[in-house]
Amino acid sequence: MQDLTKHQPNPTPHPVLGLVETIVVDSRVLSCDGGLGALGHPRVFLRIADHQTFCPYCSRLFVLNPGATSGDTH
Repeated sequence: MQDLTKHQPNPTPHPVLGLVETIVVDSRVLSCDGGLGALGHPRVFLRIADHQTFCPYCSRLFVLNPGATSGDTH
């Protein structure tokens, strides 16, 4: 199998579903509260600098949709 990452300077990540909840988003700025209402965690605001970021509380992985434009920020 050929490793295509050598030919791409900044490859688009493809979320791998498994033990980590992966959420594809269209905005570089987002918030996470754990998604469990009162059983969740304090709401934190996150910014995706490159292609993805993790929530420091629940370890959810937020991946920027490859089709999102650079203007999708608030």
